[in-house]
Amino acid sequence: MRADLRKDRRANVRVDLALNGRFLGDGSEDHGLLTRNISCGGAEIIANVRPDVESSLICYLDDLGRLEAEVVRQTAQGFAVKFNITPRKRDKIADRLTWLVNYKQLGLTDEREAPRYAGGGPALVTRQDGRVIQCRTIDISLSGAAFEADGPAPSVGEIVTIGNLRGEVVRTLRNGFAIRYIHRNEKSESPARA
Repeated sequence: MRADLRKDRRANVRVDLALNGRFLGDGSEDHGLLTRNISCGGAEIIANVRPDVESSLICYLDDLGRLEAEVVRQTAQGFAVKFNITPRKRDKIADRLTWLVNYKQLGLTDEREAPRYAGGGPALVTRQDGRVIQCRTIDISLSGAAFEADGPAPSVGEIVTIGNLRGEVVRTLRNGFAIRYIHRNEKSESPARA
């Protein structure tokens, strides 16, 4: 099965998957979207606003994070985009899409390793570039945490710092993101999830 998935990844096979999100165009306004189908190379998007072909967009998709994209065509209900991302990010997206499409059919549970407990307290999260985001803790466990924040979430794969803890962003939420903790003796590329 894994070999088939890798072959599909190279072909950028699209899967029917509805992910909520938002996109920003040339202006500062953001607009809601819903994916109709998606691959690691692009997506067909349902939206009330249809940007011009060849427009550059920033898309924020639940479970995938921030993606730079270019509009390749308009459709009756929206538009289609191709993602302008690195091969490494393309591989991460392909893995995440594989999980999202298959985990229910395979009878798998959420990939979190430890039970989570409700949070609610404030937290300051420092991004890789040094910017600090004021957040509210949604929930926390021994392996990771989820945060609510105003504005764009850090990208999936970004390393962030909370106090003296480091974490890798493993998913984005409608108004936030989730991390898994990175232990001192561990490299950030570990496949474990929060």
